[in-house]
Formats: sequence, C-alpha cells, structure tokens
Amino acid sequence: MGTSVQASNKWFKWGILGASIVGAGSVVVVTATSALAGYFARKVVTPEKSRVDDVSILAVIPHGPALHVVLESTADTIIEGTYAIYFNGGLAHAVIGQIISHVPREGSVTREVLEVHGGDIRTATQGWWSGIVYAHPDEMGLESEDVTLSLPDGPAPAWLVRAPSAIDTWAIMVHGRGSTRAEGLRAVPAAHRLGMNALLISYRNDGEAPPAADGRYGLGITEWKDVEAAIDFAVSRGAKNVVLFGFSMGGAICLQSADIARNRKHVLAMVLDAPVINWVNVLAHQAAMNRIPDYVGRYGQFMLSHQLGRRITGLAAPVNLKTMDWVSRAVELRTPTLILHSIDDDFVPYEPTAELAKRNPEMITFEPFSKARHTKEWNVDPDRWESAVQSWLQPRLGRYGLPRD
Repeated sequence: MGTSVQASNKWFKWGILGASIVGAGSVVVVTATSALAGYFARKVVTPEKSRVDDVSILAVIPHGPALHVVLESTADTIIEGTYAIYFNGGLAHAVIGQIISHVPREGSVTREVLEVHGGDIRTATQGWWSGIVYAHPDEMGLESEDVTLSLPDGPAPAWLVRAPSAIDTWAIMVHGRGSTRAEGLRAVPAAHRLGMNALLISYRNDGEAPPAADGRYGLGITEWKDVEAAIDFAVSRGAKNVVLFGFSMGGAICLQSADIARNRKHVLAMVLDAPVINWVNVLAHQAAMNRIPDYVGRYGQFMLSHQLGRRITGLAAPVNLKTMDWVSRAVELRTPTLILHSIDDDFVPYEPTAELAKRNPEMITFEPFSKARHTKEWNVDPDRWESAVQSWLQPRLGRYGLPRD
C-alpha cells in the first residue's frame, strides 16, 4: 500500500461482489463463502501487474503561459495540496497544484498544472491520481546514484541520494504496497537537512526488484529481509546507524525489520507514514468497505495465516498476522518511532496508531493529520510534515543511549 505511481490505490475494487453471497441451500452458501473468502485472501497478497486509470481528464485550458486542468471530481481530486496525475500508461505525469474551482453539480474540479514530465497532458483523457509528485530524483534537482542491492531473491535497484556534509546515519526509504521507491522522494529534503544520505529501495514483488519465489506479498513477514540487505549496504558504505522511513505497508515492513533483522542494532529510529500497525484491523476494514460480511473476511484471514490456506492463496508459507499486531505487542517496541497518520485515512484506519502511542508513549510519538486520506499527509501540508520529522529526529541523531541487543 502506499501511493505508487501510486499505492493509495484501492486494493480491493470489487464493486458489489462482497454483497453477492446468496444461495438456495447451505451447500451453495458454504461454497460461495469459501470462494469469496479465498478471493479476498488472494487479492491481499497478489501484486497487481498494472495500474488502472481512475480519473477522467475533462479538459486542459491555457492560462497565460500556464495550464489549468479540468478533472473528474473524486474524493481525492477535491482535496487541497500538491499531487500528480499519471497518464500514457504511467510514462508521463503532471504535477497538480491548488484548486481553482470546484463544481459539484457538474462533477468537475479545475486545478493548476505546475509541471509536466514525459508527455503532453493536453492529449490525455484518462490517468490515475497519485501522492507521488516526483518520479525521479532529478525532477527535484537532486543528483542520485543508481546502486544495486543484493536481496535474497537477487539484485535489486535503488537510488542513493547523498546529502551535503553527510553524517554517519542514513535514511532508508521503504515504500508501500503496490508502490515504488519514488514514494520516498518526498522525505529526502528533510533527511538531507538533517545530514542523512537517503537510500530509496525496491523490494520483492514491487515490479523493480526480483519477485519472490511464490510471487506473493508477505505483508511484512518476508519483505523485512530486503530491508536487512539495505541496512547491510548502508553499513558497507560507511553508515553507523540508519533511520527507517516506511509508508503504509512499508511501515509494517520497517516494524518487522526493527524487531527481528540480524542487523537491527543499527536501526536508530523509525519515521512511519500511515503505517499498518495491525493487519487484522486493516483487513476487517477493507472487508467492510467492500461489503464483505465479517465472517467471510475472518475466513479470508484464516486462509492467509494457516497452512491449509496456502493452496488457495499461493503463499509459500502462511502469514502470521499476530506477530504484526503492534497494538498487542506495544511494550515490545523499543525503537523510537514517529508516526504521521491522517485521522480520516479511509484505507488504513488511524485508531491502531493512536492506541499504540497511548500504550507505549516512551517510544511512540503520534503526529495526527486531517483531510489527507491515505499516505498523503505530505501532499496536504509538506511544511508541517517536514518540520515534524526534522524536529523529532534532530535530537535523536547520534544520541541514542538505551542498550541495544
């Protein structure tokens, strides 16, 4: 999850499938229940091969030397902030700024076009909305090195974006489900102002790194090993410590890394944006959003977490959802962590974040946002996002005094 070119996309866009369990007899009902639960479980762990255009580009209007774009009015396109719309199959994108006008009765919103990269938005009619404003470091005026990480499943590309006068603590950016390493670019300026080199990684099944043998997401249970390899890379290049930045499912991956990675002693702190704190909560929320009965959703969770479900999900091994319930494990989290999470996140509910901070205030700082929906806190208020990260991290860099194991 995250914003992939973009990952705040809907994982489970199933229409009314969840409401369709109707049968004349118990056998039909049981069969339908099993089928829907299996579909739900597979959908959670199966990477999507491509993005689907979900926003209509209604018109592009010259405005002096600039452009305005008229878009279909959606829950995302009517929120103030800076975003991107990707078109031409994701090969091009436009950076979209403030709202000029919104006409609900016509279902349209007009916004500024700030920049266009890779194509001509005047010829586009469809695209997808994204919180990933920058697709490459050079769009931010940043020099980057293309480096290769040695992951368990093979070599994977990453960007190393060095900071001027760098310190020996690095930032490692871990994107969300269905997203790419570009998701972490928004955090690079804050990391650089703190003197941290930034390593933006790809990991298994994200379309850039090699796929896992089963071709399935582990929801953090398997992907942490790729972060472990990224930490090894940073240490081999002179880092003494790292700060893990995780977005959405990337947050779940970071939490696993800080908990069980071989080199977890190097994890100084974490900055998590709209992280998955408790997968059971997220999956129940997604089932409810898609009108899937609660018992069907719970059956799907069983398939994910039990050996018997492997044949249906395609997972090489079951996903232990309990080990990723950080509300229940709150006291075990011993890495200082800042969490930025919108209270109106419609994708990953913020309540587990708030509860985790309540149960472990020594280690968890919760910075609530509003109106940002999922992983768009920076897009809605970049100054506040970056200020919160910098002010929280500054005193922690190089001054961690608690014992590590």
